Amino acid sequence: AAAEPEEQSLPSEEPQDQKSQTEVPASDASPSRAVLGELRVTSITPSSVQLQWSVPEGSFDSFMLQYRDAQGQPQALPINGGSRSVTVPGLSPSQRYRFHLYGLRGRKKIDHVSTEAVTGTEEPEEMPLPSEEQKHEKLQTETPPSEAPVVQAVLGELRVSSVTPNSVQLQWSVPEGSFDSFMLQYRDAQGQPQALPIDGRSQSVAVPGLSPSQRYRFHLYGLRGRKKTDRVSIDIITEEPEELPQPTEELQHEKPHTEAPSSEATPAKAVLEDLRVSSITPSSVGLQWTVPKGSFDSFLLQYRDAQGQPQALPIDGGSRSVTVP
Repeated sequence: AAAEPEEQSLPSEEPQDQKSQTEVPASDASPSRAVLGELRVTSITPSSVQLQWSVPEGSFDSFMLQYRDAQGQPQALPINGGSRSVTVPGLSPSQRYRFHLYGLRGRKKIDHVSTEAVTGTEEPEEMPLPSEEQKHEKLQTETPPSEAPVVQAVLGELRVSSVTPNSVQLQWSVPEGSFDSFMLQYRDAQGQPQALPIDGRSQSVAVPGLSPSQRYRFHLYGLRGRKKTDRVSIDIITEEPEELPQPTEELQHEKPHTEAPSSEATPAKAVLEDLRVSSITPSSVGLQWTVPKGSFDSFLLQYRDAQGQPQALPIDGGSRSVTVP
């Protein structure tokens, strides 16, 4: 119990400690040995950093990313064992951060890699007016028509898959070509520009931390290297704030919907089971669940924050875990 929350020891001590765990029983551990590859920075904005890594040997149950925020407070972000990248939001501009990634088996840290990154300057790239931006982006995409068709990458329509009072989930397609990464830009309720880097294989993103009943304009850019080659935009108004019903009322209300038309609903019945806490840090919680029967289009996680305000996080229907930061 004394080890929680896990405090970062000095970086010089950590690798020695971790490597010894990995390498001492060399002959016995070979079949189950797990090794972390290099931790690399793939994109940087004034308020976030995207990191990538590999697992060249073996596998881990989960990962833990540790760093200190701009105030020097230790932060820990649990990550699913199948992930190979993570976006760290909520950072401060022009600040140097040192990130430590641990590979875990159960609760035991098996291996460790580190890297440093300096966030961008205060003002991220200003979003030009849509009319100017459109001319600029399309020009880059379409200028060399004879050479471009083979490598041209095109973004499909940007659509809203779910809206809550304080979050939005967006989806898009890439009907032609591929992008190395995406960048979502928008202005928050205070008018400050925000930029969220997204992995090039993703085709959806959840944007938390929005304000209720507020209009937002989102710009999604497709990037090749650091060059923006295409862009799509959408306007969204978040929902009115809503009060969470009491759990008892909610259950009484929901169960009839699911179970009443039992004879008709059987083929399409979908069941949620076993919502479990998979990891806990001082500033986040990892949750897991199962869907033993049927399937859902999407999930919605609701809770109250430390100030008692209701929060809602939309989740893709294929997911079975979420980290609540």
